[in-house]
Amino acid sequence: MTVDRPEPHRSSELRVSHAEREEVVERLKKAAADGRIDLDELDARLDRALTAKTYGDLEPLTADLPPEAPPAPTKPLVLKGGLHGAIRTGRWQVPANITVYGGMGGVRIDFSQSECHLPKVELEVHGQTGGVKVIIPEGWDVDTSEADQGLGGMRDKTAHDPLPGAPLIHVTGTGGLGGVIIRHPNAWERRKLRQ
Repeated sequence: MTVDRPEPHRSSELRVSHAEREEVVERLKKAAADGRIDLDELDARLDRALTAKTYGDLEPLTADLPPEAPPAPTKPLVLKGGLHGAIRTGRWQVPANITVYGGMGGVRIDFSQSECHLPKVELEVHGQTGGVKVIIPEGWDVDTSEADQGLGGMRDKTAHDPLPGAPLIHVTGTGGLGGVIIRHPNAWERRKLRQ
């Protein structure tokens, strides 16, 4: 005896998720910023995107836009404290992998004004003699469970209250002699950021 199975739905008839609607919304906003569609057309397409139920509803909204280029892979970042120390601060693009050697002078790596579009960043630290200070914005999370304390220790002073979609800094390596401190910006640093 054979059982009749319903014919599979075409992909255009499948239901879309909130995340898929949001992807189309972001793509439309970028197209408007690039001058590919005007603001009136953007409004009309955004309304349709936000109320779309199926892939068939979403597909026409971006069909006349060029395909998105995949993001360029970022090179790993290596910071070495050496004799005089090293600092990474201000505006910078966060790569997926960072290795930090404290050396004798120490290293300070500040993510407060960085641009990070990654869900997870691998941060390998070696405190050595000078130590390493890591400053992350409030809302980011840190995992030091696979890091070695070393003689100087691995001190995580963050709140561990991550915002949805915020990056996770996965710390490995060792505190060495100088130790590793991970914290949020202090009051003076927060005041400076506001200015």
